[in-house]
Amino acid sequence: MSTFHTTIESPVGPLLLMSDGRSLTGLHTESDKHRPAMRPDWIHDDAVAPFGEVKAQLCAYFEGRLTEFELPLAPHGTEFQLRVWQALRRIGFGETISYAELARRIGRPQASRAVGHANARNPISIIVPCHRVIGADNSLTGYAGGLERKRMLLVHEAENSATRNEGRGASKGQLALGRM
Repeated sequence: MSTFHTTIESPVGPLLLMSDGRSLTGLHTESDKHRPAMRPDWIHDDAVAPFGEVKAQLCAYFEGRLTEFELPLAPHGTEFQLRVWQALRRIGFGETISYAELARRIGRPQASRAVGHANARNPISIIVPCHRVIGADNSLTGYAGGLERKRMLLVHEAENSATRNEGRGASKGQLALGRM
């Protein structure tokens, strides 16, 4: 199966998009610790599906108009990693949870460390929102794309979530900006 790729600019820096021609298989920042090395058999093609829709939805996300991505995704990982990544997609826009809470949500309450490792290996950052997982004490902890990018994404979501929720009070699990 072929791997298609393109790079787009974003408020958090250049993003490498990868696809199998049908689904998004990767979204990596330039400093992502787990970003795959470019291979000579990869095909650079800006027009491959689903890149157009990914670009449109990322643009809407960064403009504060989109809070949930609806894209065909095909991440590659172990059964455990796939469970963690699926659980990440259920964390709401502008909300954060701890690694322990994520472990509890997948039915493995003693697996916080393994959840952290799976979170770090998430191949589709931003869209599969691994940045929404923080330390139990609300501290920013590990992010393959760097803590400054994680902070930027969380602040972006907190600001846009606050705008959407004006007059309704803060939602449970929203990031406390003063603690970052």
